[in-house]
Amino acid sequence: MPLGNYFSTLPTPFITTAMYIVGFMGALALIYGVLLEAEKNQDAVFVVGSASLFVYALVRHDTILMFAMGGMFLIAGRELIQIMRGKHKHTIVEVQKYEHPENK
Repeated sequence: MPLGNYFSTLPTPFITTAMYIVGFMGALALIYGVLLEAEKNQDAVFVVGSASLFVYALVRHDTILMFAMGGMFLIAGRELIQIMRGKHKHTIVEVQKYEHPENK
């Protein structure tokens, strides 16, 4: 059975396999979040990605990764809440400087 060779190398407990999938999806979400242009969408993806990697770090007992992802979750969540409440705004001049840095 050719597929049996591949599945025999997977971790035996289901929770371990699920945590690898959660961690991998969280890493992909963070990578995708960097590529997003809209700040609201970017912060939402960062919240999901950092929460996923926090859960992965919690299962792996990785204190440094837990600290980093917990901090990122809190900061991205705060930014997202400010955007949704309308308290996080940019002036037209700031947006134009960002979109066209050569016209400073």
